[in-house]
Amino acid sequence: MFEIFRRLAVVGLALLLANTAWTQYKGDTEINLLKQWMTGHFSSEAQSKEDSAFLHIELRMQPVWTHRTDGHWLYVEQAAAGNLQQPYRQRIYRLYRQDAQTLVSKVYELPQPLRFAGAWRDTLKLQGLTTDSLLDRQGCAIYLRRNAQGEFEGSTPGNDCLSSLRGASYASSEVRIGAWGMVSWDRGWNAAGKQVWGAIKGGYRFHRIQ
Repeated sequence: MFEIFRRLAVVGLALLLANTAWTQYKGDTEINLLKQWMTGHFSSEAQSKEDSAFLHIELRMQPVWTHRTDGHWLYVEQAAAGNLQQPYRQRIYRLYRQDAQTLVSKVYELPQPLRFAGAWRDTLKLQGLTTDSLLDRQGCAIYLRRNAQGEFEGSTPGNDCLSSLRGASYASSEVRIGAWGMVSWDRGWNAAGKQVWGAIKGGYRFHRIQ
């Protein structure tokens, strides 16, 4: 009988801690604002018309696993406007707070990602996906702080985000996020510190599509 009560107490404590953590996130206006600004449909079409060095890219981000208590989770999909059925990048982001000034967007890859294409429209496609099956892109998390304009701004730390794409040794990401949309600048670097992929002039400007 004592063992049963002990187990019930442990379960109760775990639920209390989970609810407390989620209550903190629900009341965290900054992280909720970041989630709001990152959710939706974004496009670089205007930038591509201004400068042919930039492609017309469609970006969609949709909250998933909204029952979880360890932060906000987003499904992310990027595709060239002319080939929306074959996205070239699919990720899961987890948004959480690191300290009083810093929010983190942690990046995960999906197994066999193309089978989840379009999950921003139909999140049931992710029904069989669990966090245990995600690939943690260690060193690729983006650390964000509010800037003087009230936007969120940040980057990956140093050269910790390893990448072998097109001869790269590591990748870097810089972002700025506001109510209007976001700027995202992803680049790959070889061992000598020379850029081998990514935009040269600056980041992609993704404006929110209403």
